[in-house]
Amino acid sequence: MITIIAAAGENNELGKNNDLVWHLPDDFKRFKALTTGHFIIMGRKTFESFPKPLPNRTHVVITRNSNYQKDGAVVVHSMEAALKKAKEDSQPFIIGGGEIYSMGLEVADKIELTRVHGTFDADTYFPDIPMKDWELTKEDYHPADERHAYGFTYQTWVRSS
Repeated sequence: MITIIAAAGENNELGKNNDLVWHLPDDFKRFKALTTGHFIIMGRKTFESFPKPLPNRTHVVITRNSNYQKDGAVVVHSMEAALKKAKEDSQPFIIGGGEIYSMGLEVADKIELTRVHGTFDADTYFPDIPMKDWELTKEDYHPADERHAYGFTYQTWVRSS
C-alpha cells in the first residue's frame, strides 16, 4: 500500500521558499504517528528543508543529481527506484514536494490529505486529484483554535478499482 501524505490549502498550496505556509501542531502529530517506522519518499528540496533527518524513518530521496549524497538519506533517481528501495515496507509514504507528489499520484493506492481551510501565497502546489481515479472515504474536520490559525480537514482518498 503506497500512501501519499500531504497538507494543502484550498487551492492546493503546499508551501513557499521550501517551507510550509502554516503551522498546525495536530497535523505534525498525525504525520509523525502515520509515518514513524516507515520509508518516506521525497525530493531533495523536501529532504533539505528538514533541520535533520526525521527519527525512526528511512529517508529515500529522489534527485536528478547523480553525485548527490547526504547522511541519513538513501539516494535514488526515479520514483521506480525509490519504490524498489522501499519494497520491504508494507506502507511507504510519499511526502513531497510538488513534483514528487505528481509522480506519486500515478503509483499510490491511498492519499492522506490534510486540507487546510485558507488560501495562501505559495510557490509549490499539490497536483489536482483526478476524481475519476479516486474516492473520498473519510473526512474529519478540525476547526481553528488557539493552537491552529486555520481550520483543516483530514481526508482519506483511496484509488477506485
